[in-house]
Amino acid sequence: MKRSGLLVAILLAALTVKADEGMWLLKELSSESVARMKELGFIFPADQLYDEDNPSLKDAVVIFGGGCTGVAVSDQGLIFTNHHCGYGAIQKLSEVEHDYLKDGFVAKLRSDELPADGLTVSFLRSMTDVTERIMPHVPSALGEIERENLIDSLTTALMEEYENDPFTSVRIIPFYSGNKYYMVLYDLFRDVRLVTAPPSSVGKFGGDTDNWMWPRHTGDFSVFRVYAGKDNRPADYSGENVPYKPKYVVSVSLKGVTDGDYAMTIGYPGSTQRYMSSWGIRQRIESENKPRIEVRGAKQDIWWDAMTKNDTIRIKYANKYAGSSNYWKNSMGMNEALSNLGVLPEKEKLEARLTEWINGSPVRRAGYGNTLATLEDAYTGSGDLALYITYFIEVFNNGIELIRFANTILQFDSDGTEEEKQAFIIDRFIEAYKNYEPALDRKALPVLMKLYAERVPEQYHPDIYQKVKEEFGGDYEQYADWLFANSRFTSLEDLLELLKSADTQILTQDPAMELALSTADTGYELSEQIMPAYEKMLKGEREFMAALMEMDADKIFYPDANFTQRMSYGTVSGYQPRDAVWYNYYTTSQGILEKQKPGDPEFNVQEYILAAIRSGDFGRYAGPEGVMRINVLSNNDITGGNSGSPVLNGNAELVGLAFDGNWESLSGDILFEPEMQRVISVDIRYVLYMIDKVMGASHLIDELKLVRK
Repeated sequence: MKRSGLLVAILLAALTVKADEGMWLLKELSSESVARMKELGFIFPADQLYDEDNPSLKDAVVIFGGGCTGVAVSDQGLIFTNHHCGYGAIQKLSEVEHDYLKDGFVAKLRSDELPADGLTVSFLRSMTDVTERIMPHVPSALGEIERENLIDSLTTALMEEYENDPFTSVRIIPFYSGNKYYMVLYDLFRDVRLVTAPPSSVGKFGGDTDNWMWPRHTGDFSVFRVYAGKDNRPADYSGENVPYKPKYVVSVSLKGVTDGDYAMTIGYPGSTQRYMSSWGIRQRIESENKPRIEVRGAKQDIWWDAMTKNDTIRIKYANKYAGSSNYWKNSMGMNEALSNLGVLPEKEKLEARLTEWINGSPVRRAGYGNTLATLEDAYTGSGDLALYITYFIEVFNNGIELIRFANTILQFDSDGTEEEKQAFIIDRFIEAYKNYEPALDRKALPVLMKLYAERVPEQYHPDIYQKVKEEFGGDYEQYADWLFANSRFTSLEDLLELLKSADTQILTQDPAMELALSTADTGYELSEQIMPAYEKMLKGEREFMAALMEMDADKIFYPDANFTQRMSYGTVSGYQPRDAVWYNYYTTSQGILEKQKPGDPEFNVQEYILAAIRSGDFGRYAGPEGVMRINVLSNNDITGGNSGSPVLNGNAELVGLAFDGNWESLSGDILFEPEMQRVISVDIRYVLYMIDKVMGASHLIDELKLVRK
């Protein structure tokens, strides 16, 4: 998940790389890392991991959508990823009459595969170091904001040659706290089709209750196919397109894994703050996680109540609810884990060691003497503002949906051509309103506005609060009734009619726009007030990384995750969460039978699936003891964005799909704890069993390159 620029995490210090810690760039993989991988059981040729001129493993691992990973498993463009990664596309294709979320989906023929409008799959083309094309043009005397703006201009110029190519995605990304820059190119495929999705009773088994938990019994997978033009190049959707032939396809292992086996993930981890200071961690706990937990909890209670009572609302809000609740629970787990693992004292020890090192030399004092003080002042001086900003973002940006619609209207060009207007409407509104329930937003608005008023000082209340006080006696329910009765933004039909004739003045008089403009003004004010602290954070971050690498010059540093392709290596392993408790490294189908609850929205399983499991007819997909293994643990280093990442054995054969972490290690974005941190993956044999034996899609199994030994 992207972090808000207002609350950017600070890359502050580094710890000795220990055990199997690290999300490594394949292009920068060191001989030391390869040696460690071989020690753990890696036997695949290391030079076939990353190669821009010849087919290599990097060519099989894709960005799926905007924030997940997938893997190419057939020479016909078949992609395996998580169910929750495909969830948005499945939801968009679902209706009450064709409820693919509830019932699942199987395309028996290629012609039955469903185009997933708006879904993209990106294959990595190349990574080029462009540091020397940027940094020599950045004067050291610039202030941090000026420096960032100049770098933005320089990187924009470097990307200009690709701006008119709709099938090339380009990003220039900072690494090592802005001390290195890579230009990353992707082949962007826009014709992606749903092939198979299990029912949510499989793909989302356990719901929020089991999310981030072990033991787990979730079949978190879905199958899509990438289509290309007849030249095997990316193309817009067309009935004439053909399945894409990837440069490299991963083989699928039927052998499974055992305790201590080598395990490797390759994927696109989104964001970590492994080198955050103790002051940054405190702000994360108090000013970000806690308010996020409170606001999302209130909103989700309203949504969930409606979703469990109405199938239409359930389908509309399924993807939005899943996205909101995932990081709601993550925030709770992170705060608990940070406390239990004693992360703050460890960070303070590191800062003390750094202070001693800096003070040991006049040269170091001249270069870094103010670095820690700058960071401490930036965080401690902005804690309250960061708290108010989180409440603001969660209530007004992420909570009240009508505000988002109104803000989008501000980008509408009423003087544009009819073609431009229509394209804007289709892109921004049609799908959004399809998944919007005004009555539900009406329920959420007064609850969230009241919560904001109680938690944030009046000086940071949008002006609309004065209107609520003067015209509605401070009654948020009355205000909500009035707003939703009088705004034309609550109906797509009314909004489109309004856009045909309304000028800016008429639009801004709508109650929804009045609310949005009022909150926008407060957002700008909060942003301006925190900007000086943000600038200090940027300065401290950059200086401290340089100091750290100088102090520990003999250590290997890996950059924080930034949604670029990374690999991690480790082993299959259970763990001990607390005294006298040991968790095995795998779960079986018996756990599904034990957990399933008829009628329960999280644990209900259709009878035909239960009957298949009870029969014990698992065939070649069974584990060595004759049972079906469902989920597997390994100690790989991953984070959000890695969802859907292939879990590979020492031969680089697919043994699972990573989909979650464990509760005890939810501090992992800040600290890797090898004794506790585990990746939860779905055993690929369970995926194949569901596709073949339960869903009757054996034709897909025929596309795979299966390895039995």
